[in-house]
Parts: sequence; structure tokens; C-alpha cells
Amino acid sequence: MTILIEMIQVTKTYGEGNMKVTALHETNFQLNAGEFVAIVGPSGSGKTTFLTTLGQLQEASSGKILVKGKETGHLSEKEKTDLRFREFGFILQASNLIPFLTVKEQLDLIDRLDKKKSIKSDRQELFSLLDLEKVQNHYPKALSGGERQRAAIARALYNNPSIVLADEPTASLDTQRAYQVTDMLASIAHEQGRGVVMITHDTRLLDKVDRIYVMNDGRLVEKTQA
Repeated sequence: MTILIEMIQVTKTYGEGNMKVTALHETNFQLNAGEFVAIVGPSGSGKTTFLTTLGQLQEASSGKILVKGKETGHLSEKEKTDLRFREFGFILQASNLIPFLTVKEQLDLIDRLDKKKSIKSDRQELFSLLDLEKVQNHYPKALSGGERQRAAIARALYNNPSIVLADEPTASLDTQRAYQVTDMLASIAHEQGRGVVMITHDTRLLDKVDRIYVMNDGRLVEKTQA
């Protein structure tokens, strides 16, 4: 089984001295190719800190993170940016769409930035699956909250990342669309051999995942399946 990303005794702290706060206690985690993993837990428990540290969006305070067997701690900022672009697809709670680009142009930008011209997902298939065909020429301000979230999902998946990190990807979606997006993430993992980590509060979506972790007060514990 191929290990896509691994955390070894990783911690994340903020502040110093009496103001020091441990957001992520010593954490070990492994994501394999073909796996769909869910992270659950109360608000403020450290789930987003875990996800953004795993995805190299912020530095770990201690420990090691390996992507496809290579440690990332020694990488320069440029190398980390390249790594995130090549290997990761991020679906964050804030859609983070570029306000002056249409939905279609969000993907055009990825094409322009990709110097290695990697193989992309079929954009029209993505738009169809996410029901974005009619709004692909709209700017983010003209989209509903659900449409913005679906556009962010399309952008995250377009570059065919090996690792998809999703923070509450269905929070702005109706029930039917939430199930469709979860089915899509499961398919990406199980049929395409990628790894998906999803933070969610919606326990109805957990039937599709392979493993469940619970985060409490910055401590990540795998839940034993009944």
C-alpha cells in the first residue's frame, strides 16, 4: 500500500511563554493511496489546524511530515508552493475564489501556472457533475454560497491532485448535493487511487469513508469501527 502523506510526532503551537497554546498535540497520521478518511470533532478542537499543517499551509512546530516518502521540513517556500500545486487539492471553508475571475477563468489560471503541463481533469465533466455549466462564465459575487463552494471543489480537483484535503466541503450544500459531493470524493479515492481527508460535522456522510478520526482538544484519535 502506497503511503501518500505521513505525520510523525507533529505538533503545532501558537504564542510563547504564558501565552503559549498547543493547538495540535503530538500527532501521528498516515494517508494511503485509495483511502477516504474523515476527521470529526467539536468546533475549536484543532481539526482545521491539523488539516492546514498536513497540507503545508502552515509550519509544524515540531515533528516530521513526509509526502510520498520525502520529508518536507527542509524545503524552501518556493519548493513548498510547487509541492502544494502538484500534489494537493484544497477545499477550504471559505471558497477563496479569485473575485475578478469567472468560474471558468479560475481553471484557466491553473493551466497558465502549470509549467509542466500536467494532465488535467475534464473541466466540462467537472462542471456537469457539480452543476456549474450555467454559471461557468459568472463571477463569484454572482454565485450562491453553494455554487461558490462547488466552484472551489472543481478548482481543487482540476489539477488531478494525489491528495485532496477538504474542510467541511458540504457545509454550504443542500442534502442531495452534499451526498453527491461525498460520493465524488469517495470515487476519487477508491477508483482513482488518490487520498482524501475530509473534515465534517455531518455524520450522515460517514458511510462512504474508510477510517474515522476524532479530534478533541488538539488530540487526534482513530475511532474503532463497530
